[in-house]
Amino acid sequence: MSKLEQVLILDPPTDLKFKGPFTDVVTANLKLTNPSDKKVCFKVKTTAPRRYCVRPNSGTIDPGATLIISVMLQPFDYDPNEKSKHKFMVQTIFAPGTVADTETMWRDAKPDELMDSKLRCVFELPSENDKMNDVDAVSKAAPMLNSSKVDGPVAAKPASAALDDTEMKKVFEECKRLQTEVSKLQEENRQLKDDGLRLRKAQRPEHIASNSSSLIGREVTTSSLPSLLVVIAAIFIGFFLGKFIL
Repeated sequence: MSKLEQVLILDPPTDLKFKGPFTDVVTANLKLTNPSDKKVCFKVKTTAPRRYCVRPNSGTIDPGATLIISVMLQPFDYDPNEKSKHKFMVQTIFAPGTVADTETMWRDAKPDELMDSKLRCVFELPSENDKMNDVDAVSKAAPMLNSSKVDGPVAAKPASAALDDTEMKKVFEECKRLQTEVSKLQEENRQLKDDGLRLRKAQRPEHIASNSSSLIGREVTTSSLPSLLVVIAAIFIGFFLGKFIL
């Protein structure tokens, strides 16, 4: 009995292209479409399982549905002279009425029930034209970003609509609370400044009083000096006069 032809439509059909540089993860997408009226089970295999991460690598596709598979190439040292020998295979089978255990289904499947498609991996380095195109794309995207900033409220409507109302309320309440705390701190700062000014004003009269008292003491001592000298002079004069009279 001849083998069944692949029921799924693959895009791309034969080659998975990975464009470098390969210093980071490079992803290629594979689109699987089921044009039939039956559910199809699939699984993806590769000759280099350690080099790739496939999500999802197995599952089912409903009639008329489409599924995108992400094939992620891990970073590696690329050699342009080395041709890629990595290959992928998409294996499919029509899903039975009840799928209790997929592993058992695949293991017990007959060869004439299986369908498969093979793809080869192609590695490409970006050309100079691609680099220039990337630069042009960035330069063109900059005005669009600026215009989106100007039209921020309009552009933000879908995002804000997606937010939950309770989360928005929490954000507004937190903003109000922070504003209140800032006002309190500003008021406390003003009070501290006023207290400092009062203390400085209170310290100035005390300083002046202490200075004036010291000055008064000095004046008293200096003013008492002439009177003391007069008394001493009077004593000496009386002493000498007494001698002459005697």
